Amino acid sequence: MYGQIEHCIDSKMALTCVACILVLLSTHCYFNVLAVILKTTNDAPWANEFESIELSCLIESISTKNPRIEWKKIKDGEPSYVYFEKKISGDLEGRARIREPATLVITNATRSDSASYRCEVSAQTDLKSFDEILINLVVRVKPVVPKCAVPKSVPVGKAAELRCVEDQGFPKSQYQWFRNKVEIPEDPKTSPKFINSSYTLNAETGTLKFSAVRMNDSAEYFCRAKNDAGHSECGPQTMEIYDINIARIILGVLVVVLLCITVGLCFAYKRGYFASQKQTGNNYKAPAKGEGVDYVRTEDEGDFRHKSSFVI
Repeated sequence: MYGQIEHCIDSKMALTCVACILVLLSTHCYFNVLAVILKTTNDAPWANEFESIELSCLIESISTKNPRIEWKKIKDGEPSYVYFEKKISGDLEGRARIREPATLVITNATRSDSASYRCEVSAQTDLKSFDEILINLVVRVKPVVPKCAVPKSVPVGKAAELRCVEDQGFPKSQYQWFRNKVEIPEDPKTSPKFINSSYTLNAETGTLKFSAVRMNDSAEYFCRAKNDAGHSECGPQTMEIYDINIARIILGVLVVVLLCITVGLCFAYKRGYFASQKQTGNNYKAPAKGEGVDYVRTEDEGDFRHKSSFVI
């Protein structure tokens, strides 16, 4: 601008220097007025699900009285109309409105509303006839009750894995585990209550792994899923740790074997396998006949009498 002033003086134009400066200033202001300029108070707003949220699009400079205003939603790289020809459209229909001059108000935000939104303003009579701003909206969703898996019983010295899963919250949930209502730290060495435990806790995946359980690990466990919108917990579940005693197992096996033998013997005795064979009348065996002698059995108590004489 100062170079133009010098040119104005050197050319000895009819206008005075003061008039020249006024003309240049007025020209500069003219270009400022004929330009569409937008701004926003927050280009990364957030809201909890089912709350209201404003996406501010403020027209800082414009000369056209009825500019063209449009809103587009961009998700996964694909744009779609939200506000077009002065009407709310798409999945925001019935849940949004425009607050003059161009701010978009979502009255009942849902998780599907998380996306980028672009405000576009056109003014044909302005020298700079178009401007746009991009706003990234995040709708936070409170986690639902997580699904927890806790082993019911584990022998001492064996590995155990506790799992916790929740996939509805947004942003993605982080996980905490509790033993008897006391939070389990990620590093057992940081707490005197857990310093003797050997485990690894992954807050991203929700897994709690014991490399070798101890008797003091027997307790009630529950998991909490949390994010910026809130948290939810599963109910407590008991994990019992029991001791394996080899001597007791061997003794128990011997007792079972002896009991089986005893039952078998009793069954065999009742079936008569061990009864003594007694000689009865029906089992009597007749003596061999002598040569030339006949014996005849009488009807009296099985006695025999002489029938014929010896043959000489």
